[in-house]
Amino acid sequence: MQKPRSRRIRSAWMVALCLAGCPVLSSAETIKAQLSTAPNVPPPITRAKPATVVVEMEAKEYVGTIAEGKQYKFWSFNGTVPGPMIRVRVGDTVQIHLTNGKDSSESHNIDFHAVNGPGGGAAMLNTEPGETTGLSFKAINPGLYVYHCATASPSIPAHIANGMYGMVLVEPEGGLPPVDKEFYVLQSDFYTKEGKDGVLEFDHKKGSDEHPTYVVYNGMAGSLVKNPLKAKVGDKIRIFFGNAGPNLVSSWHIIGEIFDKVWTEGSLTTAPLENVQTTLVPAAGSSIAEFVVEVPGTYISVDHSIFRIEKGALGLLKVEGKKNPDVYKGLQ
Repeated sequence: MQKPRSRRIRSAWMVALCLAGCPVLSSAETIKAQLSTAPNVPPPITRAKPATVVVEMEAKEYVGTIAEGKQYKFWSFNGTVPGPMIRVRVGDTVQIHLTNGKDSSESHNIDFHAVNGPGGGAAMLNTEPGETTGLSFKAINPGLYVYHCATASPSIPAHIANGMYGMVLVEPEGGLPPVDKEFYVLQSDFYTKEGKDGVLEFDHKKGSDEHPTYVVYNGMAGSLVKNPLKAKVGDKIRIFFGNAGPNLVSSWHIIGEIFDKVWTEGSLTTAPLENVQTTLVPAAGSSIAEFVVEVPGTYISVDHSIFRIEKGALGLLKVEGKKNPDVYKGLQ
């Protein structure tokens, strides 16, 4: 079916606006973006010079598992909740190509918190079903940034609440110090009601009242219980932790561990805090934590606003290796 003339005109106008307003690309090397699906992290960037980095994104609506025995109608980027983690470096020119699946019920876009420009690029990326739009931006500020859909129809909160978010890491010049393990974990809250054929749907009133049905890591209650993070004794671990909200502030804590270093608010140009037990991560914010695991066993990641465990904010880190009685042992 042909799209309404008003939609065609608006899409054509947005493409023209992008072509007129996007930064002119340099002659830097052009490469495909390093993307990963949570909890995996793209490999560290080893190149010494900026490049033009091409990122292919797709807005996709699908039915998937939100909790054991419960299905939900997600809106997503690239068919996963959260969307892929993108890794670039300071000075890169990032080209975003967003396609909205032809079967989508809504228009979608992306607001990148890593962008310096009106709307974080959302105005350039308003994409109707079956269409593709583009954005080019310069990665100026190092840090860990959230991105999310910001389409006003039916509402910006609805797009975020349905699963349209992810993270961008902008590495500083020289990159990050090497570690043994890196993980991508993103917390979010869902507001649901019964829908057709037993599939849960978004409940706007619960969202407005800030009464979540689920609070989860990586898009599903128990996702990091069913598929725990894994490491070995002595590993230095770095976790890129985000909070998509749309409402709650996270009190992130790993039971039995102390964060050796925490870069609050995702800033990589501010000195990290040291020896942190619990760190606050605001809605649409992030944190980077590093720690070394000295003792084998199972460590539990929680939102220490503790009743949220019952809503799904629970994950596991399983550590293998030799016991370390000098650090941890029972007494008779």
